[in-house]
Amino acid sequence: MGIGLTILGSASAIPIHQNFPTAQLLQLCGRYILIDCGEGTQLQLIRAGVKFSKIDQVYISHLHGDHFFGLPGLLASFELMQRKRPLQIFAPKGLEAILKAIRRESGMRLSYPLQIAALTTNASEVIYADDKIEVKNLPLDHRIYTNGYLFEEKPKLRKLDRAAVEKYPEIQISDYPNLKNGCDFIRKDGTRIKNEWVTRDPPNPLSYAFCSDTAYKPELADLLQNVSVLYHEATFLEADAHLARQTKHSTAAEAARLARASHAGLLLLGHFSARYRDCSAFKREAETHFEPVRLAKAGEVLKVDSGKPKMAIP
Repeated sequence: MGIGLTILGSASAIPIHQNFPTAQLLQLCGRYILIDCGEGTQLQLIRAGVKFSKIDQVYISHLHGDHFFGLPGLLASFELMQRKRPLQIFAPKGLEAILKAIRRESGMRLSYPLQIAALTTNASEVIYADDKIEVKNLPLDHRIYTNGYLFEEKPKLRKLDRAAVEKYPEIQISDYPNLKNGCDFIRKDGTRIKNEWVTRDPPNPLSYAFCSDTAYKPELADLLQNVSVLYHEATFLEADAHLARQTKHSTAAEAARLARASHAGLLLLGHFSARYRDCSAFKREAETHFEPVRLAKAGEVLKVDSGKPKMAIP
């Protein structure tokens, strides 16, 4: 199925014409995952043709408004749509108290269970796992407690080589699950049919890393090795690196150096400061250190399978 990533917003704190603060919709292994929820997220979901009911998880990086101010309105819309299924939210500790205050003062009632996982750890840990995906937090370095997230497919089963299997009539259909799980086949006489004789390697698991607001943190590369797609904030260009230091943000060049050290398949840049009118300079700066590079543009969709990542306007 691959990765589908819809860019809902990629601006920094101040919304600009034809762009909104940070929000992304990740489709991975049949899951619909909302990552950050800045102002305008609902409108962008509608424009993208996304059914709100498909969203089961929300991951919030930190509690600066441009990354979660759209969430209370989205929760209210779920209520108006009479949602029944639980909604899971992973966010820094403090979000639950904020939402409780909003619900109390506004009289907002919810027709569905709201399950909030409050994050406080400063180490990378598995914070969610099911039969198909695993999610880890990525401790970042910003002005307040902030996490990125690493979404990974679990390893797939091996592929049967049908022509090779047919060479061994003693292998039955009931043996296929063991072969797909990597087991050898043992004949009745005790001899072994090695797994690699009758199966092929599965495709490499895909992964997506979301590195929200952060100062340059090169040690993240240890956690991001061979990531399929790395999204990294690039609020400033190198010419304004002093502003990045002051505000604990990153430059396009720094994001690219991290992508290079991580051996990423693709670098996706976003969170551009409104001071820059031409964002193509971010791509040019990053490409001096790493390729391929793409810019996160509102409304565009990134699709990744075993081949080359593609950006498209739906």
